[in-house]
Amino acid sequence: MAESSVDQPAIPKFDGYYDHWAMLMENFLRSKEYWHLVEAGIPEAAQAADLTEVQKKVFENQKLKDLKVKNYLFQAIEERYG
Repeated sequence: MAESSVDQPAIPKFDGYYDHWAMLMENFLRSKEYWHLVEAGIPEAAQAADLTEVQKKVFENQKLKDLKVKNYLFQAIEERYG
């Protein structure tokens, strides 16, 4: 069985140098095609009754992508105590 050799880009870890990390993180999120969520966010949903099934699916998909972006950011920032 052949193993996949596709390299996944590593999540840039924040090391205290914000400007450099921010550029790396932007590039990382652009490569994942999530940067637009950082810039614009997800639109507020209208009343659920007002949305078509397609619109609901698009909105739910955008919420999931937003959660993925947040997850990448949480992984990039080390929690420190003390």
